[in-house]
Amino acid sequence: MSCETQQQSEELTDCIDQVKTFALQEFDRQIQSHQLYYHTHDHIVQVQRRSQLIFTTIRADLSLDEIAQAERLLDLCVVTHDMIQIFQAQPQPHATRQRSMGVSENATIDQLLDLINSYCSGVFTEVDRAIVRSAIDATICAYDPAEQAIYQPALDDPNLSIVARILALADLGALGIDGIEMYNREGSLLFLEENLDVVPLLTTGEIEQLETIDSSLAENIRQRLLKRSQFQVNFAKSRLARFEDEIEPFPKSAIEKLRREVFQYLKPETVQEVEKMTPISDQSSLTELLEFFNFKQYLQA
Repeated sequence: MSCETQQQSEELTDCIDQVKTFALQEFDRQIQSHQLYYHTHDHIVQVQRRSQLIFTTIRADLSLDEIAQAERLLDLCVVTHDMIQIFQAQPQPHATRQRSMGVSENATIDQLLDLINSYCSGVFTEVDRAIVRSAIDATICAYDPAEQAIYQPALDDPNLSIVARILALADLGALGIDGIEMYNREGSLLFLEENLDVVPLLTTGEIEQLETIDSSLAENIRQRLLKRSQFQVNFAKSRLARFEDEIEPFPKSAIEKLRREVFQYLKPETVQEVEKMTPISDQSSLTELLEFFNFKQYLQA
């Protein structure tokens, strides 16, 4: 490596570190102001681990340009992909809070590109910026009413950048890469994050007497928990159904390794086990649902 090339590499590393530092500071503000339980530093750690596992497994099958892109930009995109969280106005106090499709991600893209222009204007190319944009955009989820589950529309694009495809698959990869325990854990944390009114009832223990104290609210919460548990099963089925199409654009020589070494749990037996253990009957009681989600372990952490 020439002295000039080494200097450029060091400048890129330094500016990316500055962007990540600022992004994590903003992320901390979001966690505090929005009371986030799922979108935390632990989520970043999990997506970093999954994305690096995918990249390491398929690295030998990628082109030199793809390897260079991933080495340069993948971790930056992972660390920053949830930097901004924007929720819709919530007129009802006892309801699941919602995000509008793409709003948080587009706000993240705008702020991230501003940071890149501030700290990395001389070393980030237009191609780099386009890859960053496509990677964050790839994490946008849409709802498929037929599957009753979310999916990432960008993964349908066969020309999606390697960085974007790895990030998107890692972001929703808990079941396939880590198995049922992690999948259920993420589901519980998402419920807490999206149903903040339930948190004080859980921490005080009041929820255990709620059916006696306020039967209407108890039924409201039961219905929300049931909707989440039914979604967990539908989402698992959707991940399995979409998997082959989502990895098909990777080099063909890498696909079997991804099935065997990375997404080792994404198979029919795993989905059947998820369905078997998850309370999805409309008659499921509040107690049964609370036992399944096991919120106490996350609120005590």
